Order: sequence, then C-alpha cells, then structure tokens
Amino acid sequence: MTSHPNQTVPIKGLFETHLTVSNLQRSIDFYRDKLGLQLALKVSDRNAAFFWIGDSRSSMLGLWSIGSSPLGLTLHIAFDVNLSDLLDAPKRLKALGISPLTFFGEETEEPSVITWMPAAAICFRDPDGHLIEFLTMLDAEPDVNPGIVTWSKWIGGRKTQTG
Repeated sequence: MTSHPNQTVPIKGLFETHLTVSNLQRSIDFYRDKLGLQLALKVSDRNAAFFWIGDSRSSMLGLWSIGSSPLGLTLHIAFDVNLSDLLDAPKRLKALGISPLTFFGEETEEPSVITWMPAAAICFRDPDGHLIEFLTMLDAEPDVNPGIVTWSKWIGGRKTQTG
C-alpha cells in the first residue's frame, strides 16, 4: 500500500455511522427508550433521525427510513478530523484523485456546515460508492433553523453577527 503522508487528512476517530431502517418510529423508540441514546434531531420530511452517543457530542448515529437517505446512501461513515485539516481536505483529496463533495453530492472547494449540530464536513466516495465524510464539530451554538450552508457563508454570517 502506498502512503501519502503529506496529502492525507489525519483522522482522529470515528464520528458517526448511519443505518437504514424499515420503520423509523420503531427504531427511534428502540434507540431512545431501550438503549438510552439522546435524540438530537428528527427530520420528519426526510424520514430521518439523529442520536448523540454519550454526553460529549463526539459521536452520532443516524437512522434513515429505507429510500430516504441522501446521496443514495448505502453505507456511511464520518471520521473526526481537526478543523485545519478539514479546511485543507478538498485540496488534499483532489491531489489523491478523489472528488470532494458537498452534503448534496456536488463537487466543491470548501466544507459544508450542518448548522443544527453545528459541524463542518467534506464528503467523498470510496471505490464502492459508499459516502465517506470528514467532520469537525464547531465551537458555536447550534442554529435553531437547521440547514446546510457553505463554509464561506457560515463564516461570513458569524463575522456579521459578532463583528
């Protein structure tokens, strides 16, 4: 196996995984009531739910009703990375012949920000088409109006709010 130490993004750990489920409410009840996970967000119009694992907001489980997941999700994992590495990831991925993608599957030069968490992320596909994500939790308050925006739009809005 060839190593590319100057181009790879250092991975700190596994942040999230996602499962497809046949009955979303039954699965919410199971993971919340039987396993004690904290429901972070239910997105009824997408037939999806997200759970924090543990108290630190450093791990997440996503549940998607079959056929409702983004980007034709078959399997999905997100790796926890440092913010500086995440911001550099599009350039590093391209140098390795990998297309950096937005949350919506479009090629990009910058991370997307998932405002309800908030977290910044860059997506890409593995050779089998599985969605892989580099993700960094952001040190900011979650946005009460969940959405996904570009890094530059999020940063611009924060400068406007604080500057």
